[in-house]
Amino acid sequence: MNELYEWQDELWQRWIELRARLPHAILLKGPQGIGKLDFAINLARALLCKKSLGSQLACLDCASCRWFEQGTHPDFRLLLSGAHSIEMQESNETQASLTLKNWTKRIAEEVLDEQQKKGKKPSKEISIHQVRSLANFVNLSTHQGGPRVVLIYPAETMNTNAANALLKMLEEPPEQMLIILVSHKPQQLLPTIVSRCLALTAPMPALETSSTWLQQRKYTNPVATLARAGFAPLLAARLAEEAIGESEYSLFLQEIRQPAQFDVFVLAEQLQRVEPIHVIHWLQQWCYDLGSAKLTGKVRYHPYLFDLIKNLSDNIAMFNLLRYQNELIIAKREALHPLNPKLLFESILLSYRHMMLEANV
Repeated sequence: MNELYEWQDELWQRWIELRARLPHAILLKGPQGIGKLDFAINLARALLCKKSLGSQLACLDCASCRWFEQGTHPDFRLLLSGAHSIEMQESNETQASLTLKNWTKRIAEEVLDEQQKKGKKPSKEISIHQVRSLANFVNLSTHQGGPRVVLIYPAETMNTNAANALLKMLEEPPEQMLIILVSHKPQQLLPTIVSRCLALTAPMPALETSSTWLQQRKYTNPVATLARAGFAPLLAARLAEEAIGESEYSLFLQEIRQPAQFDVFVLAEQLQRVEPIHVIHWLQQWCYDLGSAKLTGKVRYHPYLFDLIKNLSDNIAMFNLLRYQNELIIAKREALHPLNPKLLFESILLSYRHMMLEANV
């Protein structure tokens, strides 16, 4: 497909203003699940299109567009980790999913072949080898005599060596090449890389816009699903479509609202099928609403539970809540490689219950 999401029109106009004086590198940043990768694909495709002029998207009809759709354009490179390439082969989350699948098919096949031979899990990092592989691409003449485009997604998954290799390229940028770094967490990038990029911030769409978008695609209960997804519409659509952790999330909410009664160890056992980072995210949203209800009388993520959350928040010491939120931040850093997920769940749930049952001071 070749279209922007409803909430990306203003972002596209900002890009058009930049296109007249094309920078060497763009950092496209914003929350995960709002369509940054789709936007970057549209940007790259329009830049390489032989008929696209001014503010137009790619024509999808010229030879350049056909090459791009097939994943064979000689003036475009996509860098992403092996784990992400496999994930994209299995996902329908983005509007540009077919194009992305064509581009990631070869990468995924190589990763799976290596995994089968060596018994290693696909890496979640972009390696120095991948960045160095751009050397020939950079030094050769462009196929169409126009620009070349490199898209790195998500940029924060570059390991240290890969990031340093990219930095050298940015210090002496090749002519007629645009490097697009798409990042959910730009704070994790080297400051020297960020300083050499022109930043484009993708905004979080308004709740009404996201809700309407989900309703048009026949997803039920869009507001609750959006809240669970941190109000990111594409992530909300994936959660709804795949029913990811839906029963566990309902169980989580049922138990967490009665801190004096729920069994920590039983709940930890029942949540084991869910990735730890998701459970921690649920707790962070719940605690955000507790704090917001206490300080402002409003909630963000669970409006349908406002009265219950307000009553719970009245009995919480704010210092204890802040301390627990900090514990969750630390736990989230460790959640990608937990030695024992069940023990992690038990620890953070015990801390939650202890916080909730302490007397307000």
